[in-house]
Amino acid sequence: MRRRALLLLGASTLAVAWSGALTQFAPGSFSAHMTMHMGVVAVAAPTLALGVAGGRLDPVRLAPRLFSPIPASVVELVVVWAWHTPALHHAARHDPRALAVEQATFLLSGLLVWLSAFGGDARRRGERAAGGVVAMLLTSMHMTLLGALLALPPRPLFEHAHGGSWLTPLADQHLGGAIMLSVGGLVYLIAGLGLTTVLLRRGAGATAADVAAGDPS
Repeated sequence: MRRRALLLLGASTLAVAWSGALTQFAPGSFSAHMTMHMGVVAVAAPTLALGVAGGRLDPVRLAPRLFSPIPASVVELVVVWAWHTPALHHAARHDPRALAVEQATFLLSGLLVWLSAFGGDARRRGERAAGGVVAMLLTSMHMTLLGALLALPPRPLFEHAHGGSWLTPLADQHLGGAIMLSVGGLVYLIAGLGLTTVLLRRGAGATAADVAAGDPS
């Protein structure tokens, strides 16, 4: 039941992000485009990944070497920052084909990170958790940094198509940066802290087991 609920939430989020009003406003509104981005990487990707993690559809169980948390986080960093360079961002805002590629790479890189951190065989999930902590915190840091770079500058960093937003270009960019800060940075930070808690509990459980067994170490 929990898996189905997570998969449904992830699929519904993608449907809203890709077939709703956001796609109409995104060419002229940076904040609408950023909302699509966060919906994909901070809502859809984690819920879909958690919906299959550890189950029979989990790809990590089939090819664990392809899902290493820290390299996966680096892949997502490159994808996210590349699509926020002026040329690629302009293409994604104004060319439907570029937008489709952008959104697909956002989803795939997000799934890669979340599955790498939370997926795989239950017996070895603790080994992935340590790398997952680093991956999630690294992703939180770079999204926070990028969000700050978008929310704080005194002038717009991207070409703005007027008419798609009721905000000025600068205010629209600041709002988009705030969305990335408050959603992207926070979601990955919470995930990293959650994995840290799992590791601490596993460590405490192992220590208690050693004490109960009479292990002096």
